[in-house]
Amino acid sequence: MLLELRKLMTSPGETLPFETSVDLSDMPFGGCKPVTEPVLAKGQVRNTAGVLEMTGTVETVLHGVCDRCATAFTRPGRYPLRAVLTTEPESDDFEDPWVFELQNDCADLDDIVTTTFVLNMDSKLLCSEDCKGLCSRCGANLNLGPCGCKPEPDPRFAALQQLLDKK
Repeated sequence: MLLELRKLMTSPGETLPFETSVDLSDMPFGGCKPVTEPVLAKGQVRNTAGVLEMTGTVETVLHGVCDRCATAFTRPGRYPLRAVLTTEPESDDFEDPWVFELQNDCADLDDIVTTTFVLNMDSKLLCSEDCKGLCSRCGANLNLGPCGCKPEPDPRFAALQQLLDKK
């Protein structure tokens, strides 16, 4: 979806609200496709002294398998959207991922929303931030409680353990 910004570009201090949805259901991430519902974005573009600043939120529901405990989960994903819109292409060798070039005084909302979503996603899909994962010995899900495995003794104290075993 293209957002027409011609009028806003000549009106410093003015804002233009926007709202859109993007289908990212075919986007693979970490071996799965966690987005089955539309990604919704809403916010505003503000002309601040001739600089077009886009702010808002990008949100959807993530469906995946936790990278720590291998449990299927569904949780909301909400990310901030902050971008600068410009009519001139960047001249540096290093391109800023948060600067987007306007095409015919229009912003490509699909590109901006997709970039915002991808760059804000965590590198691992987790069911929760405090996921404890699986026991490395028995494979029990530690989120459900302790597993019952005896802790391995520290190998530095193996000689002392042998003395205790003799008694």
